[in-house]
Amino acid sequence: MKLPALRPLLLVAAAALAASLAVVGTATSRTDPPAPRAVTPRGPLAADEQSTIDLFRRLSPSVVHITTLAAQRDMFSMNVQQVPRGTGTGFVWDTAGHIVTNFHVIQGGSGARVTLADQSTFDAKVVGAFPDRDLAVLKIEAPAAKLPPIPVGSSRDLVVGQRVLAIGNPFGLDQTLTTGVVSALNREIESFNNRSIRGVVQTDAAINPGNSGGPLLDSAGRLIGVNTQIASPSGASAGIGFAIPVDEVNRVVPRLIRDGRISRPALGVTAGPPGLTRALQLPPGVAIIEAAKGSPAAKAGLQAFRRARDGGILMGDVVTEVDGQAVADLDDVLTLLEQKQAGDSVTLTLWNSGKLRKQRLELAASAS
Repeated sequence: MKLPALRPLLLVAAAALAASLAVVGTATSRTDPPAPRAVTPRGPLAADEQSTIDLFRRLSPSVVHITTLAAQRDMFSMNVQQVPRGTGTGFVWDTAGHIVTNFHVIQGGSGARVTLADQSTFDAKVVGAFPDRDLAVLKIEAPAAKLPPIPVGSSRDLVVGQRVLAIGNPFGLDQTLTTGVVSALNREIESFNNRSIRGVVQTDAAINPGNSGGPLLDSAGRLIGVNTQIASPSGASAGIGFAIPVDEVNRVVPRLIRDGRISRPALGVTAGPPGLTRALQLPPGVAIIEAAKGSPAAKAGLQAFRRARDGGILMGDVVTEVDGQAVADLDDVLTLLEQKQAGDSVTLTLWNSGKLRKQRLELAASAS
């Protein structure tokens, strides 16, 4: 076939190809997307929102992240090194570098590191601890400018329903803020050495693992408690958290800084077991089964329960009140004595064989 004869066929093929490309182009072309919607102005933040924001900005530099360390020996080199064991929260007590946290945050560790809000990290040493109240004090050598002390408030005038805020490091997520209210007051929880902690603040501000040792704050930004425990089967926040009241913290922490421990003054007595009280149908209180020689109790003439020659029990004294406050067991007595110093005087109300009497005595320093 000659070239002139092919020209009509080529023209037809080119037209068909152009039509095909036109169809494809039409099918794949896209229209422009719609324009984004206009942003609705929100106006100024509500007063309570701005207050919370300002409080967090002001107080978060006082909250620290604590990493507890454990000594571990390398199986090959046999070198001992410090490895992270757990985390928690604490807060700056003073510009000298004292950091307050829970005892259980550092319990069992061989060391600790404290990370400040600006992410600078310092090795910490334990200054003192009081397991009975789940409190501990660490110390770091940091510039005073990096250590803004947290403002201290009062817990005796708290009311159910007032707003509270918690700052901590739940699950290692540092500088986390949660809010809520005081849910209840004067709760009682058990410390890690089975001592009762009374007067505890209950809150619904979310407290999770890692929040322990962090501050519970009122709406004025004052410390009103130290977050310590949650009530939850799963171990995560269920809206029931507990904080050690700041009045207790403010009593214990200065003594830990000074002495490294709480030295409870002593009566010099040995308390009978609860079974003795039940078996003899004694009134609520502490039955004395021994008054140590030379102790305040012995000097004051307190009488101990003892065995008679025929095997019977000779009645002794039962402490029913300390300075007018009723005591139901030894834990009550110890709690009241923790508020005293050696050399202070107390008045005991004593029951013996159905009769009550008052006895004043001077407390001695504890032997331990």
